[in-house]
Amino acid sequence: MNLYISRSTARGTVTAPPSKSMAHRHIICAALAEGKSTIRNVDLSQDIAATLDCIRALGAKAEVNGDTVEISGAGKNLALKTDLTESGASAVDFPCRESGSTMRFFMALAMLTGRPSRFFGSETLRSRPFGIYEDICAHCGIEFKKAADHIFVEGRLKPQTYEMPGNVSSQFVTGLMFALPLLNGDSTIKLIPPVESRSYILLTISALAKAGVEVIEKSGTEYLIPGGQKYRPVGISVEGDYSNAAFLDAFNYIGGDVRVEGLDSASLQGDRVYKEYFEALKDGAAELDISDCPDLGPVLFAVAAANRGGTFTGTRRLKIKESDRGRVMCEELAKFGIETEQGEDRIVIKDCGLKKPVEAVCGHNDHRIVMSMALLLSLTGGELEGAEAVSKSYPGFFEDIGSLGIDITRG
Repeated sequence: MNLYISRSTARGTVTAPPSKSMAHRHIICAALAEGKSTIRNVDLSQDIAATLDCIRALGAKAEVNGDTVEISGAGKNLALKTDLTESGASAVDFPCRESGSTMRFFMALAMLTGRPSRFFGSETLRSRPFGIYEDICAHCGIEFKKAADHIFVEGRLKPQTYEMPGNVSSQFVTGLMFALPLLNGDSTIKLIPPVESRSYILLTISALAKAGVEVIEKSGTEYLIPGGQKYRPVGISVEGDYSNAAFLDAFNYIGGDVRVEGLDSASLQGDRVYKEYFEALKDGAAELDISDCPDLGPVLFAVAAANRGGTFTGTRRLKIKESDRGRVMCEELAKFGIETEQGEDRIVIKDCGLKKPVEAVCGHNDHRIVMSMALLLSLTGGELEGAEAVSKSYPGFFEDIGSLGIDITRG
């Protein structure tokens, strides 16, 4: 879908979308409980739809009514819905679409069942790093292999100590934290410093606690997970999402006047830091470390380009998102006349002054790139290709910024 965005200024009040990160976590906790849970304020993005499909594969039931999801948990009866593999053995299929969170969370849960499990998703998703799970599987005698169109896992996790680097995706840690409490014995997760994206680990611990599951944080790098625990049903409302709210609040730093409501000031979300970072970019060419908030990278680059530039460190993990976000942002910013420098773990956005692109800018099938481009096009005008990618996390993004006065025309 192509859109033309005219020069226009955002003004008004908008409600932040629900947190995708917390919706994933609450839905999975509910699926592992015995009994019915009610999760309110859920935005049915493509990523959340993938997680709902996967809890159904585990044997849970989910009914969606507007922004409310009613879940009947599988409890001990995991993975009742099965198909047959070519060899005739029963298998559980997990349709993960393009959701990295979903695939990494459910791989650990699949290792609870001992059943052969197949993880399907886009080629981009399947090409992301899964080395942590490959190492765990090798250590536990679990089969892990990549096929032409899926990833195959078969075997059972064991209660033990799991040691892994702390500077890889926290999604591996979260997946284990979901699964390990259901084993018979105690387990420990040890992270080798430095630890990045620790805030996402804290979000997981918070969601587990609400479902009656205990994780004991012995230090910032060591977590004890008692075995033999049970998830209890929950009735909960998903909090507002700082990650996506950043794209709304960013209009305030390019000449707009927007009030974003629905955010919890006491939230554990690490992307809360965006306000502090925006202010630093507005004051001057700041140097910012985004190793703990990589999802903010594209919008921070856009705000830097619209102001006085900036230097960003901790950019290494941008390569393994829905796109190589560092590289493609530099490519697209060049269309606005912005010069950049890109290193292994560092990106510099120079103060060049925005120009109207002479060709369409591309969203690279990445929701955060699309939203960043829309922000800049509101200053210059221009065409945006691939706008439909916002459905991955924020389906209502263009409706929301349209309500604020951003002039959008379908191509």
